[in-house]
Amino acid sequence: MMDDYTLPFWIYLCVLTVFVGGAMKMILASHLSTASTLVAWLGATVLVERLWAFCLPAMLLLVLLGLTCCFYNATRSAPLPTTLPAHGKAVFITGCDSGFGNATAKRLDAMGFEVFATVLDLSGDGARELQRTCSPRLTLLQVDITQPQQIQQALLDTRTKLGLKGLWGLVNNAGRCVNIGDAELSLMSNFRGCMEVNFFGTLSVTKCFLPLLRQAKGRIVTISSPAGDHPFPCLAAYGASKAALNLFINTLRHELEPWGVQVSIILPSAFKTGHPSNYAYWEQQHKQLLQNLSPALLEDYGEDYVTETKDLFHSHASQANPDLSPVVDAIIHALLAPQPQARYFAGPGVGLMYFIQTYCPFSVSNRFLQKMFMKKKLTPYALRKQSGFNLNLSLHNNNNNNNGEKLM
Repeated sequence: MMDDYTLPFWIYLCVLTVFVGGAMKMILASHLSTASTLVAWLGATVLVERLWAFCLPAMLLLVLLGLTCCFYNATRSAPLPTTLPAHGKAVFITGCDSGFGNATAKRLDAMGFEVFATVLDLSGDGARELQRTCSPRLTLLQVDITQPQQIQQALLDTRTKLGLKGLWGLVNNAGRCVNIGDAELSLMSNFRGCMEVNFFGTLSVTKCFLPLLRQAKGRIVTISSPAGDHPFPCLAAYGASKAALNLFINTLRHELEPWGVQVSIILPSAFKTGHPSNYAYWEQQHKQLLQNLSPALLEDYGEDYVTETKDLFHSHASQANPDLSPVVDAIIHALLAPQPQARYFAGPGVGLMYFIQTYCPFSVSNRFLQKMFMKKKLTPYALRKQSGFNLNLSLHNNNNNNNGEKLM
């Protein structure tokens, strides 16, 4: 019976096997619940049974997939390879005033790293907390990564303290998100501000510290965002800056491989960090937006539409996960694993999001993004007005038609 199958059939079979294996790997890595995983397994089994009806019985296929799952889980749950020692290794972290940077600086210091932590304000709460809780090994540096002179000074200070030793790790954490509306409503200053911090600032820091990293054959770990790979509504400025950052980091990974420098990117889900969790922050951004919008544009969209967007952003930020440990754990693994991953999904839902984008039709992934993030109830005022006008016109025409029928 095996002779009845042609070469194209076996090629097709191999391609399908790779597809199903990759899909199941993504499912298992997507932090799904047991019930959701079971449904995904059953769905995949039914699909493959239909396609492979002439090759493998469904039960045998299920057994093979089960064995693959057991093997993958055993591999995933097995102890990680012996990590590299933290003692004697120096790490430079940007954006340590709060959030991921602050938490990472404290954890790395406790592990024995020599930490260089940058903050925007040396007298701020975040800087004082690091001084109070960390060891004398930690060095605080006041750096705005959009200012090249401050980056150069930080490089000189770091090089002076390291002496002949290179820099083991660079954690690009500093970032900015000031988007609170549709792309047409977003101020140009928001687009430029996001690009200056998230892309150009990170680019400047990375280029400046690369000689020290190449010397130590060290690691570059960059905190990015799924918004750089997915077109989230109302995040055009932030997403565009992260998309540029993602491409730069992925290119850098290939270029630095001959130098022995490992490059990783962290893609977190929604976490409660910094100003975005503060209601006053969103009120300030909302007020600034209304003051700078042209009257015509504000009339087309409606102030209630803009206000709803602001409220949705604040609600999304307030419901974010306050436990930052998934991101910190991913950073530590990227710094100390003998073979770090190129990409880390940190937090629940991120793996599922990338799975849907990779394996589902565009219409499904597009609808998923719209329903998952900004669940808007209002449409722009001009569209509502137009819809109401069309409705009135339709009713008027129906009344005229009815009157005409009565006259006849």
